Amino acid sequence: MKLKQFIQQETVLTAAAVLAVVSAFFVPPDVQYLGYIDLRTLAILFSLMTVMAGLRRQGFFDGLGRALLSRTHSTFQLTLVLVGLCFFGSMFITNDVSLLTFVPFTFVVLSRLGADVRCSLLIPVVCMQTIAANLGSMLTPIGNPQNLYLYGKSGMSIGGFVLLMLPYTLVSLLLLLAWAAMVCRKASAALSVDELVSSSASQGDQKIILLYLVLFAVCLLSVIRVLPYGIAFTAVLVCALFADPRTLRTVDCSLLLTFVAFFIFIGNLGRVPAFSGWLQEFLTGREVLVAVLASQVTSNVPAALLLSGFTAETQALIIGTNLGGLGTLIASMASLISYRQIARELPQGKKQYFGLFTLSNLIFLAILLGVWFLLR
Repeated sequence: MKLKQFIQQETVLTAAAVLAVVSAFFVPPDVQYLGYIDLRTLAILFSLMTVMAGLRRQGFFDGLGRALLSRTHSTFQLTLVLVGLCFFGSMFITNDVSLLTFVPFTFVVLSRLGADVRCSLLIPVVCMQTIAANLGSMLTPIGNPQNLYLYGKSGMSIGGFVLLMLPYTLVSLLLLLAWAAMVCRKASAALSVDELVSSSASQGDQKIILLYLVLFAVCLLSVIRVLPYGIAFTAVLVCALFADPRTLRTVDCSLLLTFVAFFIFIGNLGRVPAFSGWLQEFLTGREVLVAVLASQVTSNVPAALLLSGFTAETQALIIGTNLGGLGTLIASMASLISYRQIARELPQGKKQYFGLFTLSNLIFLAILLGVWFLLR
């Protein structure tokens, strides 16, 4: 029963591990396996996840959200803040952390509104928060795991990466603004600041928060290659061990293990000439579209890891896997965070949420693919 539960909770990790084991039968383990592992990506990913987990535990992002909400006076402004927190927040704290933080926060905030307003806003806002997190995260290398990996592999500058994804991000922002205006036409109401912001919010340890902000700056310097990644990894690990050891237990080690398993699988596939040659030929000239399609069934992180081993067009994969985070519910695993929240808090709204989510994603994906077609 425990094994079944683990497989259900860690489906991607399980699949990656199975693929790695199966591939090992075709390419027996040897010293070349050590070269498969991208230590830089794993070290920086661990460092960022630890810092974000620490800030989240200290209520830093919750406090930021409350500060912004204190300036809202209408449902339109409220919607912009809640969706904007996910869109802009995901650029720096990853789409996963953004949704883990701000979707539960949204349930709390909207519970303080009238029943009619809450019912009309809850599902649309959470749906668009999810899309906003996936869209905002594509602008920066630290927005999501596959960006961090592909950025490191590409050798691009941070400015080059941002400029590559900037047109898609700007179009996404305009689409989100148009959507918010459309939704709030049906649920227009004035709001009281007092009913949105609770004075009982807990305060985190300011010294710990300051420490994590400094460590975040260290991580950024490592991402842009100013500091060696080993320095950032050591600093984060030592500081967390001595100052906030409980945070280390909340780090998503399954994601790191998933990366390791895929590194092994991809490395082994690259040593099977027949398969490697076929996939390279199939990808040539179709990198963006193949990445989008692969993301729909495997999610964009595995798609990036898999395809990156068989093409040198890393920039095309960056575009394809970011746009590929739209579409199906599993195109970006971060989307499952919101769906689980809806299923737990509003089980009768699951079907409505899934329908709205799928339709909205397909519309956004079609428009952004149109932008890519015009820019290529």
